[in-house]
Amino acid sequence: MTRVCLVVLLLCLGLMCPLVTGIFMDKLASKKLCADDNCVYTISLARAEEDYNAPDCRFVNIKKGQLIYVYSKLVKENDSGEFWAGSVYGEQYEDHMGTVGYFPSSLVSEQHVYQEANKTLPTTVRNLQKP
Repeated sequence: MTRVCLVVLLLCLGLMCPLVTGIFMDKLASKKLCADDNCVYTISLARAEEDYNAPDCRFVNIKKGQLIYVYSKLVKENDSGEFWAGSVYGEQYEDHMGTVGYFPSSLVSEQHVYQEANKTLPTTVRNLQKP
């Protein structure tokens, strides 16, 4: 009986004082370059020249030699690094296929450019208006 009371007490305290709090993440850039207005068309195909371990959920892990489809390129600001957004691809990395995230552009080499990234868009969420 005492154990049950202790468990109930700990649960109540846990609900009143949550241990998990949100973490504020700095914005990487305010603008990005895309091939279309929704950044869904592939700009280029890049190959990872080095391994990269994602520091948080916005980024994607890449392995040396892995192919990455690039969908947007963040416009570099101040002292920030230059990041691109893309999805990883490759037979030996099937468990990562379809994973989309940011990665440093300095760690990849573009293998093929499909189309120019000539649309400059804000990185904030836009409200789509219905016609």
